[in-house]
Amino acid sequence: MCPQPTEDLPPSLRRVRPHGRCFVRSSVTVTFALAAGVLTGCGSGGSGSTVSPRPTPPHTASFSSQPLPSALASSASSAIASARASASAAASSASARASEFEASVSAETARRAAVAEKELKGVPGRGNAWSEVGLTGVPRAQSGGVPASLVTITNKTDHKASYAVQVDFVDAQGHVVETRYTGAENLEPGKRQQPIVFSRKPPEPRLTARLAKAQRY
Repeated sequence: MCPQPTEDLPPSLRRVRPHGRCFVRSSVTVTFALAAGVLTGCGSGGSGSTVSPRPTPPHTASFSSQPLPSALASSASSAIASARASASAAASSASARASEFEASVSAETARRAAVAEKELKGVPGRGNAWSEVGLTGVPRAQSGGVPASLVTITNKTDHKASYAVQVDFVDAQGHVVETRYTGAENLEPGKRQQPIVFSRKPPEPRLTARLAKAQRY
């Protein structure tokens, strides 16, 4: 505590000196307290510290550039081989379906084609049975990718008749790439037959079947 002023001091100093001393001492005390607080806050072991350590960059020398383990490499090779085998099997399956489709109709197709081609020789224009014949494309999923068309022959007369039909397969420009023949024999009035004609050309470029002639005889 600050000492009380004595009676032997001049009146002008009785308040000035004691208060001046108290002021100086109080200031020094506050200064030391602040300094101590700052030192305490900066201590590395203080619980109130908010300083975060700077992150350390990774040590790239520890990274490995070695190839994949043999087990992983073997697994990848097996997956690739399996994918190739599946693609090959799919292609073989499509080819087999196409062959089966052609074989199922080849015998009858050949016979009808020979008869129809003979009957159409010398027939002018589109023939006399154009309105009795129609074409419907066969989905390639069913024909194994072979361009094919279902020929619908309907006898619209009142007597038994036979028919010869010519179908042209044309490209995107309308050029005739291939000609096929089919027909129906001894068809009763009001009855119909639906033979199939198919192209022997490759699936690409895609061809379209077009009715060229239809003759009733």
